[in-house]
Amino acid sequence: MNDAFFVKLGWWLFVVSACFFIWAAWRAGDGVALAGAFAFLAANIAFMIPVYWHRK
Repeated sequence: MNDAFFVKLGWWLFVVSACFFIWAAWRAGDGVALAGAFAFLAANIAFMIPVYWHRK
């Protein structure tokens, strides 16, 4: 396994983490936490774009 595998694995674990934060905030009914969790998910996706989009 190379470094790229672990970079991708790390980002996917962050996405899973963000999904659990969204779920917890939804169950708690906390709108501020829900907004923060969605922002965290969006940031993770934004950081993943360069990992998967290679210009050659």
